[in-house]
Amino acid sequence: MTQAKRPYKGRFAPSPSGELHFGSLVAAMGSYLQAQSQQGQWLVRIEDVDQSRTVPHSADNILSTLERFGFEWDEAVIYQSQRTEQYHFYLQKLIDKKLAYACDCSRNKLRQNNTTGIYPGYCRQKSIPATSAHALRCLTTPESIKFDDQIQGHYSVNLENECGDFIVKRRDGFFAYQLAVVIDDAEQGTTDIIRGTDLLSSTPQQIYLQQQLGFTTPDYGHLPVVMHDNGKKLSKSHQNLPLDCQQPVEILSKALLFLNQSPPKSLAQSSLNDFWQWAIQNWDINRIQATQEIRFNL
Repeated sequence: MTQAKRPYKGRFAPSPSGELHFGSLVAAMGSYLQAQSQQGQWLVRIEDVDQSRTVPHSADNILSTLERFGFEWDEAVIYQSQRTEQYHFYLQKLIDKKLAYACDCSRNKLRQNNTTGIYPGYCRQKSIPATSAHALRCLTTPESIKFDDQIQGHYSVNLENECGDFIVKRRDGFFAYQLAVVIDDAEQGTTDIIRGTDLLSSTPQQIYLQQQLGFTTPDYGHLPVVMHDNGKKLSKSHQNLPLDCQQPVEILSKALLFLNQSPPKSLAQSSLNDFWQWAIQNWDINRIQATQEIRFNL
């Protein structure tokens, strides 16, 4: 008996710490086209759980830019800053299972006593109340987390040895990205996640949390990160990176070229509607290079 194909639900989740740049446009396009090619849903989530990094009006600007570039999302946009009750609920589950513990290690202590960057478990055996004003870490195990990435291939990490117990709630009270994104994906029913390889190393931690909380693990695909010709990663700090909304098709065509989809040169002069129609009909995720980063001349 043939197993019924599950309904596809992908998402794009930008952080409102600045304007969209070409690298984030590539990530949005990859997730959007994969969802459209599977006749699935595409959701947008604003990851503003860290309010200290949120730039005023940035979320509105991001959504406006997506609309001007022709992206259409299903369901209402959700904001992590409005979901702290859900994060508290699932964090308590980890605490109850003795999978989260308080950590009073300062950054200075970790820098002085640990050169590997892997948390050595200083506070594992301490009896610090979980309600104290300290960070909370997730207890890891020596088993490897393995998954097959749709773009990068097989990936395996031993969390305890290669990462250590990671933070799920920060000392300043903000929930960590790792915990928030796992809960959001589960509650939104996300089945597939296409994003940049700059987040590849965080995926095993998220899969581990999914396992501990009883969530289904989505399928992952990590796109190469866009690099300048000089070898530097694109970032919001570069003055030339905000997208020019006056020439959306020209920029979209460059993003499609970066993703190795071989668009015809004439596509850059087409209408926005014709561009997306061609891109969806000709999308092939298997054409994307299985590499961590690609230098690209903008």
